[in-house]
Amino acid sequence: MTRDEPLVLGIETSCDETGVGIVRGTTLLADAVASSVEEHARFGGVVPEVASRAHLEAMVPTIQRACDTAGVALADVDAIAVTHGPGLAGALLVGVASAKALALSLGKPIYGVNHLAAHVAVDQLEHGPLPEPCLALLVSGGHSSLLRVTDITGHAGGVAPMGATIDDAAGEAFDKVARLLGLPFPGGPHIDRVAREGDKIAIDFPRGLTGRRDLERHRFDFSFSGLKTAVARWVEARERAGEPVPVADVAASFQEAVCDVLVRKALDAASAEGIEDLMIGGGVAANSRLRALAEERAGKLGIRVRVPRPGLCTDNGAMVAALGATMVARGRAPSPLDLPADSSLPVTEVLAG
Repeated sequence: MTRDEPLVLGIETSCDETGVGIVRGTTLLADAVASSVEEHARFGGVVPEVASRAHLEAMVPTIQRACDTAGVALADVDAIAVTHGPGLAGALLVGVASAKALALSLGKPIYGVNHLAAHVAVDQLEHGPLPEPCLALLVSGGHSSLLRVTDITGHAGGVAPMGATIDDAAGEAFDKVARLLGLPFPGGPHIDRVAREGDKIAIDFPRGLTGRRDLERHRFDFSFSGLKTAVARWVEARERAGEPVPVADVAASFQEAVCDVLVRKALDAASAEGIEDLMIGGGVAANSRLRALAEERAGKLGIRVRVPRPGLCTDNGAMVAALGATMVARGRAPSPLDLPADSSLPVTEVLAG
């Protein structure tokens, strides 16, 4: 880290985490997060209006906490980066408006960046410069995507989609199955924990879009809706028969089905493109079984796997700052001050401009 590298503050408010990160180059100085997950837990999912109000309340104190941790003043920052999509419209608006206010008052450039690309860029804070090209597997509550990354800033089509979910994302399936099993929200960490006590081959749950006909049209796409339904029917059948539901076995078998498909398709895509580096990001990347299975299978193919530590997998401001710092370092033009919040922003649009 040198003083010549850009000092960037990043703001993330795409869902229920208010994240503010500060990085200098590829060095993380602060990663402050305020979560509203407990406010959503009683509803079994994220309530957009609740999330927006929580962001409003948390924004200023979270920015202050990040600056205090990094030991910098706002005036020291070289640029402001902010997630301007995709995500919940109201939640995004809070972050974008806050970033605009900071940029205007401080006279600093603003970079409106893509949430999904930021999940890839954050790995640079832990493992150094991102190999380009690389294959990125992004798995979260709203997205299951395979991306070919040749330039993380999106220059000249540098982020190209190879596959995506056609219905439920992996994280969404985790939440829904957790609810079926009486586990708390968010479901991912709880299923991961319970599954460690279960048998991953106890129940043969389906692997979506892996049949021969499916592969002809959806070779690199994902579908977890059928798996979720299969789990629900299996649990209901046990309950109707008056038999106890083996929660740990169901959790382990469901988790194995999800991770099997994610890893299988990611490695197939990497092999098809001749790419030797697989990066896994997003909230589900914190799953212990996904990490272990990816390492095990990739090693046999000579493919290197990079996964950020769990705290950098979930939504955070550090990932936005990391992508913003890369934009500055590579001389990308900043975004206009009238940049919008775009809830359906495509992954190919990495920088608003």
